[in-house]
Amino acid sequence: MPRFVVQLHHARAVHYDFRLELGGVLRSWAVPKGPSLDPADKRLAVAVPDHDLAHADHEGPDVIIWDEGGFALVREREGHLVVALEGRKLHGGFALTHTGGKSWILVKMDDAAARRGSDIAAEQPGSVRTGRTLDPRR
Repeated sequence: MPRFVVQLHHARAVHYDFRLELGGVLRSWAVPKGPSLDPADKRLAVAVPDHDLAHADHEGPDVIIWDEGGFALVREREGHLVVALEGRKLHGGFALTHTGGKSWILVKMDDAAARRGSDIAAEQPGSVRTGRTLDPRR
């Protein structure tokens, strides 16, 4: 089963890196507000350059592995991906839809793992590997 990883990253701006193992690389999107379990939330996801697979294991002073696990590719067509995630925090279907340029929208599918009104990023801020959190003031 291919891997996915979501890394919380303090760079110029705090964001989550949503990465899917596809075609021998990690296809990557920067998600400023992080993933949501609420199907009503549409999260901006900005495509960033692919990363090598080893990057999925990276934690450091400014980055934690917020979630990780396996996924199944449910559907892929031009400008649209649907995946079923099996992570520690994220489960079920998620759709990525290309809206133009580098912009995509990440949405939780309305399935058994959906939680309306949930803010999973605030509820579970720590690394799934170490429990460590990042200082939000940085």
